[in-house]
Amino acid sequence: MDRLTEIAFRLPRTPESAAFLGQLRTLLAAVGYADSVGASGGAVDRLTLTPPRPAGARPLTIFELADTPTPAVAFDTGLYLGVEGDVLSDVRPTVDLVELTRRLAGHVRRVDHTGVNLPGRTTSPEQWRDLLLTLASTSTLYRYPTGEEWPFILPSTSDELRGDIRDFVVGREPRFELVYEDWRTRTEWQFALWTDLTRSELELLFPEPEGITFPGLDEIFRVVPVDHPWWPEVSIRFDLCYRIEGGPTDWETGEWLITAGGRIR
Repeated sequence: MDRLTEIAFRLPRTPESAAFLGQLRTLLAAVGYADSVGASGGAVDRLTLTPPRPAGARPLTIFELADTPTPAVAFDTGLYLGVEGDVLSDVRPTVDLVELTRRLAGHVRRVDHTGVNLPGRTTSPEQWRDLLLTLASTSTLYRYPTGEEWPFILPSTSDELRGDIRDFVVGREPRFELVYEDWRTRTEWQFALWTDLTRSELELLFPEPEGITFPGLDEIFRVVPVDHPWWPEVSIRFDLCYRIEGGPTDWETGEWLITAGGRIR
């Protein structure tokens, strides 16, 4: 069985992309499993997030500069997701990554997941199903339990890929989410970060319209759309998760996705 071991967010090899990647490294400086590789002059050209638990879990999540004309997400099993859709809609975000990093300095602890939201306008239902089946054949892919088209890849060992995940631990991250929405007009990248801030603190840091919430998820995270060098070809947003009090939740361990959602095979 082939195994998905790397998911790479590839950025065009330009000074603007290098600056974005450098800011991302700074934003994730307190994340113990984020490792960067520098090019000449100290610039960052690759940032790797390795799942801390269980040992040997894959896929890795990578951000890298690459010889690509536009941003893209590449899977080492051969799958490739470019950016597409209507580039004329929506209002450009007012917060850039430099400002996001400045306001969140020292408050980002972990990366819950990264993801790609696909526009229904350019992705047919048949293409969506084929994409899920392709990913399910090389990774541990789980349905979202409440029925939305929001499946998640959870990092897993080779034994778990052949069987299933039965060990519910904090550290099986970053996950990778795919989202399919008919109303969406263009590709969006999403990055969900665990912070040590409360909801009220994040609301003060990112008041509307800089920060927003989604109905039904407003008690979990605050959404901050970010300006970036590739607008409007792709939208990028950061989902800033509120501080969790007490022990780990069944979301953090993956148990809810695994037992209530079920694996896609």
